[in-house]
Amino acid sequence: MKKVGILTGGGDCPGLNPVIRAVVRYAIQENYQVVGIKNGWKGLIENDTVELNLQSVSGILPKGGTILGTSRTNPYKKENDIEKAKENFKKIGLDALIAVGGEDTLGVANKLYKDGFNVVGAPKTIDNDLNCTDVTFGFDTAINIVTEAIDRLHTTAESHHRIMVVEVMGRHAGWIALESGLAGGADVILIPEVPVDIDEVCSIIKKRHKRGKSYRIIVVAEGAQFKKGTMVTQEEKLDAFGHVRLGGMGQRVGDEIEKRTGYETRVTVLGHIQRGGTPTAFDRVLGTRFGIKTMELVLKKDYGKMASLQGNKIIAVPLEAAVSELKTVDMELYNIAKIFFG
Repeated sequence: MKKVGILTGGGDCPGLNPVIRAVVRYAIQENYQVVGIKNGWKGLIENDTVELNLQSVSGILPKGGTILGTSRTNPYKKENDIEKAKENFKKIGLDALIAVGGEDTLGVANKLYKDGFNVVGAPKTIDNDLNCTDVTFGFDTAINIVTEAIDRLHTTAESHHRIMVVEVMGRHAGWIALESGLAGGADVILIPEVPVDIDEVCSIIKKRHKRGKSYRIIVVAEGAQFKKGTMVTQEEKLDAFGHVRLGGMGQRVGDEIEKRTGYETRVTVLGHIQRGGTPTAFDRVLGTRFGIKTMELVLKKDYGKMASLQGNKIIAVPLEAAVSELKTVDMELYNIAKIFFG
């Protein structure tokens, strides 16, 4: 019996379990044994695995997170880790490996493929910033969670006549801030792609106050930057992929608004709430389709590819192209949002 491995790496998000379930159901139908690699690439380095069968994936479709666990481990970061991963790939007896993750996880998958290993990928990130796919699973759930939070903040902001600043995830791309802000009726949306002009933000707030609206909702992506500044970080420590830990931009924006306008301002940081909980129907279906497609690629021995949503079709694209650059915000959509800033 042939063996296919599957791992989930990077930040967790709703929709991972539907991918795992789809792979297992399809693989077993095709007489494959499925090996779950626990905790992302860390599990491959440490040979930490679990057999996945029909019982393992029963009932996980609506469950958030990942039953396999995850980590931000980069096997190419520490000396000898990648050799251990390659050795365990062979020791486990994998005919192929399905890596489910974002730019970092799939970047490792692409390197491993180039090193001669049979690897395919499925695109996961709530940031929706992975190239060569219209949407990544996890994004729809995240923007629905954020939109609901904004809806709730509208009522308390109106009651207290306050400015409410909502900080959402988005390191280099502002997709979450843009789409949830647009859906939630935000007065201003601040994203990494457009440097923040705090004077302009305060001017918009003051103009709307003059028109009689005594409260505002400002949505800020965590990776947004002031025009002459750098990203606001919680600490300078880097993770295994060289990323700083972000956070604090919402508070900086809130402090500046209150100082410059005199209006009472409160800041809400949604943080990991955005990536938790049960996936939406869209993400359940998309994750399932990606899982089926990755297993199809394994059956066809079409390695070095990633499942991708383009239009209404699930197609295969090269992993190398998918991780070559980030997919940043569609400025046409941002210009639509700006119509509602004035």
